[in-house]
Amino acid sequence: MGNGKVRIGLIGLGNMGGAHLGFIAGVERAELAVVCDIDRAKADQAADKTGVAVAYSYKDVLDMDEVDAVLIATPHYDHTPIAIAAFEAGKHVLVEKPVGVHANDVAKMTAAWEKARAANGGLKYGAMFMMRTLGQWKKVKDMVAAGELGKLTRVTWIITDWFRTQHYYDTGGWRATWAGEGGGVLLNQCPHNLDLYQWIVGMPDKVTGFASIGKYHHIEVEDEVTAYFEYAGGTVAHFITTTGESPGTNRLEIVGENGKLICENGQIIFIRNERSMLDFLKESDQSFARVPNERMEISYESHGESGHRHIIENFVNAVLDGEELIAPATDGINSVSLGNAIMLSALSGNKPVPLPIDGDEFERRLKELVSSSKFTKRKPAQSDASDFSSSYSKG
Repeated sequence: MGNGKVRIGLIGLGNMGGAHLGFIAGVERAELAVVCDIDRAKADQAADKTGVAVAYSYKDVLDMDEVDAVLIATPHYDHTPIAIAAFEAGKHVLVEKPVGVHANDVAKMTAAWEKARAANGGLKYGAMFMMRTLGQWKKVKDMVAAGELGKLTRVTWIITDWFRTQHYYDTGGWRATWAGEGGGVLLNQCPHNLDLYQWIVGMPDKVTGFASIGKYHHIEVEDEVTAYFEYAGGTVAHFITTTGESPGTNRLEIVGENGKLICENGQIIFIRNERSMLDFLKESDQSFARVPNERMEISYESHGESGHRHIIENFVNAVLDGEELIAPATDGINSVSLGNAIMLSALSGNKPVPLPIDGDEFERRLKELVSSSKFTKRKPAQSDASDFSSSYSKG
């Protein structure tokens, strides 16, 4: 390490990579060592702005002794080869969402990390699941884990405030194509929500998915999805999302025998039953009786930021001090598997897909979509000068 700091190579300077220039600068024990992008003009501009070294190939970054760790913010398919090469070079890795395009790629990344860790036990592997740092989601997770809702019966997440215009899709050459991105709303916008979902309530046993391809946009991937999750214990869940709805909704409901938890607009409401509804429905001698309940607003602490800086800070602390990672990248297999399973079900006539997913089957289907694609992207009328910050400040 250089002067007690983790020297980071930032690989990929697109929308998110560009934002990470500021996030890294905000972490006291992080030092930006080099910026890298295959777009030389973009890389040179970032280097001039930050005063650090520049590279145009990730391989050159990995050859640098001055680099301790890399933050990968490239298009999705590139996450896997870059991460594997970084581990082979003995570098710590922090990777943007999604960790990989499909479950097989994520498994390869984990295997490479485990192999490298055998030689270097301190090698860290984190994911940019920054929503785990937000106060409301931490509080919801804690309440569920503490058993405050008792046995869970239903989980419903309506997350339709990922509205995107056609201009958004047109301005990214790789975006919203099977070959360039590997998917649509599930792989680009919703990895954070899918990660939070499994982080809070765990992975289902069976997934049924319904997906519309280019329903609202000129794209060849999904822009509207409804999924149904089933658990062996009887819990059911729904996941509803789209990039074609405005105004959208971001509402999570978790129902258990002891009441209902609602998280919406940064507010947590707990409608707590006086006793278990499952016991009450069996034991009541009245036909239309309802369980008495109390409605309360749950308070929580919030850091008031998007969370990206907090993930980088935690990653740096893990490298320097052994601090536990908030978001180990090995967890990324879960959100990727959920998205893959939804699409595999949708592509298979909405047949239920058991988890763990058959990674080979999904990878084969994805390769077929890539090879058979005849899609042509539209060229935007002008460049995009939008403020990207609003796309990830999701409460």
